[in-house]
Amino acid sequence: MTTCPPHASVAGMFDDDLPRKKHDLLADLAREDLDRLSIADLDERIAALEAELARARAKRDGAAKFRAAADSLFKS
Repeated sequence: MTTCPPHASVAGMFDDDLPRKKHDLLADLAREDLDRLSIADLDERIAALEAELARARAKRDGAAKFRAAADSLFKS
């Protein structure tokens, strides 16, 4: 017989097996109050966002090249 810790519920026993809700980081960023940030903070934020854009673009480009190579391999 399986017992649950006192703080656990039977309904929550299997929560680890369920798909997790995707956290929307872009929505979180859009909701942040920028009024409280200094110019230096804003510059730092912009640099971090530009670096993340570059990382995402590089990943997309790599995936596109991989896909093109796979497509050409299987079309032959």
